[in-house]
Amino acid sequence: MPMTKTIRDTRIDVIRAVALITIFINHVPNNPFEGLTSKNFGFSDAAEAFVLISGVSAALAYGLKFGAGSALPTTLKAWRRAGVLYIAQLGTTMATLGIFAFFALHFSSPALLEKINIGPVMEQTAESLVGLVTFGHQLGYNNILSMYAVVLVLLPAFLFIGRYSLGAMVAASGALWLAAGIFRIGPPNFPNEGVWFLNPLSWQFLFVIGVAGMMHVRRGGSLPVNPWLVGVSGFYLVLSLAWVKVPLWGIDTSMGLPQVITGFDKTYLSGPRLLHVLSMAYLIAVLPQVSNLARLSEANPLTVMGRHALPVFVVGTILSMFAQAFRLTHEVSLFGDVTIITIGIGAQFALAYYIEWYRTITRKPKPLPVTPYGPPLPAERSGMTTPRIKGKAEIA
Repeated sequence: MPMTKTIRDTRIDVIRAVALITIFINHVPNNPFEGLTSKNFGFSDAAEAFVLISGVSAALAYGLKFGAGSALPTTLKAWRRAGVLYIAQLGTTMATLGIFAFFALHFSSPALLEKINIGPVMEQTAESLVGLVTFGHQLGYNNILSMYAVVLVLLPAFLFIGRYSLGAMVAASGALWLAAGIFRIGPPNFPNEGVWFLNPLSWQFLFVIGVAGMMHVRRGGSLPVNPWLVGVSGFYLVLSLAWVKVPLWGIDTSMGLPQVITGFDKTYLSGPRLLHVLSMAYLIAVLPQVSNLARLSEANPLTVMGRHALPVFVVGTILSMFAQAFRLTHEVSLFGDVTIITIGIGAQFALAYYIEWYRTITRKPKPLPVTPYGPPLPAERSGMTTPRIKGKAEIA
């Protein structure tokens, strides 16, 4: 039976590319485009969108393959990916330190070495080096990959539960999220105090929701298109928009409940932030008028960028750190800011297209088919056909 080619859902790539571009813009603070990004229109930002869509992708890469006979190899593949993220995290961290050190030396600006949590590396070098390689010490704007790596390490445990019940998998993940938020549990910083800025014990909940949603759909289920859910989700998005624009931050909504349920803490992914990104994702998933906006061709630049998220993210992070150091040591005009952002985004697109081109020219050609009569005849190699009687192997 001929193999059928799986059609790639380009919406995943497009949304991931938009998140990557938004993260890059937000990682260059105070630029003129920052006010147009999603964090200014609701409780969540591009980090939440990136983690949720990563969960959806992980369901396709690992979740649907986590069967009784393939659990171990699938687990090892997920952990291998976590190892790649570990190396990538160290790479962006060292590049950031090198960039800020260069600008501090070249432009006589030692104050740069106190920015984005670099200070402890200068003052407590030995301790900070231990922290860097164990993720206990993370630089500002360099903390998404470390969180994601830990989440991937935890993923097989959730997938094991999901083999029996996706509801139980989400419930276990939610219980961990709630416990981490109430008891303020998370991987500790070192040498600084506190826990990681993006606590993986909290953010895994959003990731697992993405995994469970995609696995549910691929197992034959569907997301309910409920008018009440659509209305409530839309109302919540409008409410969050008003909350950040009016703004209404002075209103006490705690009602004696834990901060993880009513607050806006990013470290523990508090409830209002979680509900905001889930409301937005639900509307995108169930409303074709919205969903189809991201259904672009496989050759679209956003689709191409989204297919190569990790290298694009790594390069985007390094470029944003360069942009930060440059802006902190130079007077930059509006035109200069526009140029910096344009070059940075353009470089990310260029990298994605380079990877596409590189894979095309290095892809091994498919071997010529071997028939029951031996290697193909010269006529077969050139595309010509030669009539012959079918044998049993061909009929079968």
